[in-house]
Amino acid sequence: MPEALDQVQQAAPEATVELWAYDEHRIGLGPIVRRVWTFNGQRPTVVVEHRYQWLYVYAFVHPESGHTQWLLLPTVNVDVFALALQHFAQAVGASKQKQFLLVLDRAGWHKSLALTVPEGLHLLFLPPYSPELQQALHLWSLSNEPLVNRHFHDLAELEEVQAQRCVFLQDSPDLIRSHTSFRL
Repeated sequence: MPEALDQVQQAAPEATVELWAYDEHRIGLGPIVRRVWTFNGQRPTVVVEHRYQWLYVYAFVHPESGHTQWLLLPTVNVDVFALALQHFAQAVGASKQKQFLLVLDRAGWHKSLALTVPEGLHLLFLPPYSPELQQALHLWSLSNEPLVNRHFHDLAELEEVQAQRCVFLQDSPDLIRSHTSFRL
């Protein structure tokens, strides 16, 4: 990672360069079931109704500061990923003077030749089969918290709960940093 930062810095010596991580995560009307505490002799109950409707959480994280950018989108593909990159670039002010190195996995839509990357963003792909290096993966246990052991009637209800959680996490940089700030 330091070599990639140095390369971006050398290409634009007058610019500041920040290292961010990115990943997407599928959530849906299918349940996320986890263990829960109960009193002795009682069994926990969770409504489980398997339905196959999904939303995708797109997350950008600056591990050192804990700052995040979140998007809830209906699918993953090259066009939607390009929109997410444009939104991120605008939100953080990517430009010739402010460059961003974005660490991400090798999903097909991330590496597509049809993808247009906004000015000021540089994509750095992780080696294959190395999820332990992806700092953004550590966001999913935090973002899933209000969804665990819950039944949602429709995607709108799920989206509302997830959006509230994303706002909470965006306002909690110390919590984010405690999960994502580790040396690669």
